[in-house]
Amino acid sequence: MASSPTGPGATARTAVVWDVLSAVLADAAGPLAVVDAGGGTGGFAVPLAEAGHTVTVVDPSPDSLAALARRADERGLGGRVRGVQGDLDDLAQLLAPGSVDLVLCHSVLQVVDDPAAALASLAGVLRPGGRLSLLVGNRDAAVLARALAGRPDEAAHALVDPAGRWGAGDGVARRWTPAQVEEQVVAAGLRVEQLHGVRVVADLVPSAVLDVEPGAPAALLALERALADRPPFRDLATQLHVLAVKD
Repeated sequence: MASSPTGPGATARTAVVWDVLSAVLADAAGPLAVVDAGGGTGGFAVPLAEAGHTVTVVDPSPDSLAALARRADERGLGGRVRGVQGDLDDLAQLLAPGSVDLVLCHSVLQVVDDPAAALASLAGVLRPGGRLSLLVGNRDAAVLARALAGRPDEAAHALVDPAGRWGAGDGVARRWTPAQVEEQVVAAGLRVEQLHGVRVVADLVPSAVLDVEPGAPAALLALERALADRPPFRDLATQLHVLAVKD
C-alpha cells in the first residue's frame, strides 16, 4: 500500500512506523479490525480507515475523540472509525478478548502505571495471528541526547535510572533499551517480529537546515528509512518500534 503524501508516511518522524504497518496491511487477506490505543485525533486511524479497515480509537480525551469524529465524518469514514473514551487499563472491559487483528500503542506505554499489565491487556484483545505495533521511548537515545546537550550528569543518571529518566525535570515517565522492550513484549506472550528505530537522526538535524537546503527533507526521510533497522543506528533512535505477533 502506498503511503499518503500527507499522511504518516510523509514525515521522518512517522514514516518508518507507517512503512511497517503498510506491509502488514498489504499481506492481509481482507479488512482488519484495528484498535489504536491512545490514538487521539486519528493520525493513524484515519489513513487506516481510508485503506478499508475498521478502527476503534480508545483515548481518555473527549476533546481528541470529538476531533477524531469530525475528521472521520469529513472524509466519509463514519462507519469505519469509532472513538471510545478510556485508556489502556480499560481495554479488557471495552473490547472482547481475542477480537482484534491489529493493535497500535504508540507513545502511550511510558505513561501507564504498570507497563507489564498494560502489555498483557493489549495481548489479550488480539486474536491468534494478530499483531501489536508498539512505539516507546529509547533510554540509550536519552543518554546520548543529554550528553550532547552538555549535561553529562543527566546522561549518567539516565544510564542507570530504572525508568530511563535523566532527572526530576524529565517530561517522559519511562524509557526502555531495545533489549528491555523486547523482553517485556515477550513476557506478555507475544513474539517480536521486527524492531526498528524511529527518529534516528531526525531529532539531531536543526530545522533551519531543512528549511534552507533544497531537497533536505526528502533526503532526511530516505536516510531515516535506511538507518531504521541497522544497528548501531537503530539502537540510538529517539523511539523504538516493535512489531509483535500473537502465535
